[in-house]
Amino acid sequence: MVKIEPFEVEQWMDRYEVTPGVINIAETCAASVSIDELVDLSRDKTAPGPLDTSKKLTYGAIPGSKALRERVASLLDRGASLTETRSFPPENVIITQGAISANFLLIYTLIGPGDHVICVYPTYQQLYDVPKSLGAEVSLWKLKEENGYIPDISELEGLVKPNTKLIIINNPNNPTGSTTPKSVLSDMVEFARSRDITILSDEVYSPLYHSLPADQEAPPSILTFGYNKTVATGSMSKAFALAGIRVGWVASRDSSLIKAVSSARDYTTISVSQLDDQVASYALSKEVLASLMKRNLELAKTNLGLLAEFVDKYSQVCSWVRPTAGTTALIKFTGKGKDGKREPVKDGEFVVDLLEETKVLVMPGSVCFGKGEDFEGTVRIGYVCHTEVLREGLEKMGAYVEQFLL
Repeated sequence: MVKIEPFEVEQWMDRYEVTPGVINIAETCAASVSIDELVDLSRDKTAPGPLDTSKKLTYGAIPGSKALRERVASLLDRGASLTETRSFPPENVIITQGAISANFLLIYTLIGPGDHVICVYPTYQQLYDVPKSLGAEVSLWKLKEENGYIPDISELEGLVKPNTKLIIINNPNNPTGSTTPKSVLSDMVEFARSRDITILSDEVYSPLYHSLPADQEAPPSILTFGYNKTVATGSMSKAFALAGIRVGWVASRDSSLIKAVSSARDYTTISVSQLDDQVASYALSKEVLASLMKRNLELAKTNLGLLAEFVDKYSQVCSWVRPTAGTTALIKFTGKGKDGKREPVKDGEFVVDLLEETKVLVMPGSVCFGKGEDFEGTVRIGYVCHTEVLREGLEKMGAYVEQFLL
């Protein structure tokens, strides 16, 4: 029997997001859109809609439709210059059922007993616990608050081993909302290239780079650095507000790796739904994509401003590294401790009590993302929900803070 740890964040969400009357500011997707809203975003109101209902519902193209793979390939060229790389080949994209399927297939294909994996931390639990379940040793590349949760390349030398097969990163990062800049990615690629190590970059929150410093450009995909042993995964769920269609992808310039992942997938999902494929392709079309991203970027900027006001107002009890991208923020809360000193809250208990008292749902950081004192008292908030939901949630959380933490 495969031994795998309980997937804490998913189990917490499953357990509590169905609470009657819940105000969910734990959700990590940009506020979801409907098919009707997607059509309204199209710049060409005379263009056909996303679904061709006359099409027979066979399995369809097993790796994904040609149109969708081409549009994902265009996304992956984002930020690349002609001197860095050639255009990404659509045939090296496989469409999957969400990024969670893409990550699993890639790790399942690459990793086995006796291998060693380096994974950034905190991050989505799947990225370090699936390799462990396959018999690999995993070293955690711990992100530090004082570094803005940006990976420190100088630490890689102390983590790498002769059997290191894979370095896993998540950019933008979940749960911190930090961005690993282009210069750090470049150094990481050179480190991996010199040791023949593959890099997996979970780019599920890309390209939602909404709050970077004025002098910092949005980083490109890991695939644009001219090193074949790089793999990117992504999805329509987070930055594109379409979690309900369950479409993601895995992409690499290494054709042999893509072939191996495709072979492994034959044992799982075979293909995605043709209906989902059509909606994703429509959303990434030139008629819709710009409007959809404009909507989501503006929502993220507006809502991050509201969250920043909350953190500033209650700075006596909470602190953070302000996110620069994605949809999530990691906030540390303190409560009244012994001798009048403030101490980190017990975040698991805090989240449950907050829900019971106010109906506001957030996720406990040390339970779901990072064990140990570095993450004690932290909660993850998904702030790119509908603005009115966030505003109500923060108002109720503020009342809770004033009653129980100040």
